[in-house]
Parts: sequence; structure tokens; C-alpha cells
Amino acid sequence: MPEDSPALLDLQNLRVMRGDKVVLDDFSLQIQPSEHVAILGPNGCGKSTLVKTIAREIYPVVREGSSMTILGRDRWNVFELRSLLGIVSNDLMTACTTDVKGRDVVISGFFSSTRIFPHHTIDPKHKQLADEALEQMQVSHLAERRMFELSSGEARRVLIARALVHKPRALLFDEPSNSLDLYAQHYLRESMRMLAKSGIAIVLVTHDLADIVPEIERIVLISNGRIAADGRKDEVLHSDGLSALFGMKVELAERAGYYHLW
Repeated sequence: MPEDSPALLDLQNLRVMRGDKVVLDDFSLQIQPSEHVAILGPNGCGKSTLVKTIAREIYPVVREGSSMTILGRDRWNVFELRSLLGIVSNDLMTACTTDVKGRDVVISGFFSSTRIFPHHTIDPKHKQLADEALEQMQVSHLAERRMFELSSGEARRVLIARALVHKPRALLFDEPSNSLDLYAQHYLRESMRMLAKSGIAIVLVTHDLADIVPEIERIVLISNGRIAADGRKDEVLHSDGLSALFGMKVELAERAGYYHLW
């Protein structure tokens, strides 16, 4: 990536409201195109609002000194943006758990939908790219299976394939291990490692420290809608800071590049 490439995300002094409540305030964050970053915080800290803001589902308050760019642009056709920033979220998981077949869910990524509708025009290239994405996630055998028949882990891999079908610049994972059993969590994290090594940028938003794969080097801690810490993993992840973040005494352990709390 050229040194003068614009930031993947550049958020400056954002204020984001949900109804009458300020959820993110004076929020500034810059992520470069090649970075692997984890955004960590407890439930209710503003993580989901941040994801929806990045995805252009909600918008910051317009005020002096506040700005937001994605890949150097402050205005986007949302359909174009979604071809460059693949998102895997629990909202999408819920929307896609239907009678739609796995391959069709992946193809739906071309239309920013969750299924193929009559007005969509599918060409052979769409199918080819969908099959390549399913193969990359090692779930080609799920192409003809209906989503409601799949385990949570299988469905999550199909959704990652959907996010990959455009060959995006970055992937945004929102609480990716929710509802997954131990085996599925392991497979998901191995998939994230594979994708990080492939060169695609990874932005992970989670409350679960175990989701932070070894390839993620930068950690951003969010507390009450503000950034509480931002830096290298070995600098930010320590027992005192995480105890303050989660509001309880915790101990931290590291093994094989993974961190765990108890």
C-alpha cells in the first residue's frame, strides 16, 4: 500500500446520538489501510453504534471540528462503500437465517441485500466469485444448503464469504464469536488469522478478549462512548486497565499469542 494512501477510517471529534442519548462523544480514531485493529469494550460502551456509523447506517451530529472519512472520502454511495468494506455482524446473521441457500446469500453481497430478489440480474461472474469466496472459507459444501439448516458456525463462515465476494479492502467483524460453540469459535479465529495474513485489513469489534487473534497488533479500548486507551497490544492489555474497563477485578493471561481474562 503506498505511503500516501488515505486512511481506511479517519474519525475526528464525532458525536453520535441514538434518540436523545449521546452514545459516542468527542470520538477520534484513525485506522490505516493495512492495519489489523481490535476495538474492545463492554456491552453498552458504544461499539455497536460505532459499527453502524462506519457502515453509514447512522450519522454523526454535524458540528464544527467534526469530520469522518472512509478511504479518504466523506461522501459515499453506500452500495459502493459496501464493495470495499465487508461487514460481518450479528444483525446480518439474524437477517440471513432464512430459507435462502448459502450461495445465494453470498451472491446477495453484490446487491447489499440478504437474498436474491426478482429484479436482481445475476451473471456467471457473480456465481464464479461466490464459489471462490465459499472455497476460500472452506464451505463450498454449503452452497446448496439453506441458511436455517446450518449451525451458527457454518452460517458465520458463509457470511464471511459474502463479505469477501467483492474482494474488499477491509473486513469489519462485529462481535463475531457470539452464539458460537468452542469448535466454531476456534475455526472462526483461524479464519480471521488466515484473512489477516492474506493482506486484507481486519477491524475487529468485540467484548471478548479471546477474539483478538495474534495478527492483531493494535488495541483500542472504548468506555462510555470515548476512547480509554489506544496502542500496541502489549502496552494496552494489562490487568489494571482491563479491570477498570469492565468494572471488575480481572486477571490477564497470554498463551500462544492469545489473551484471556478470568
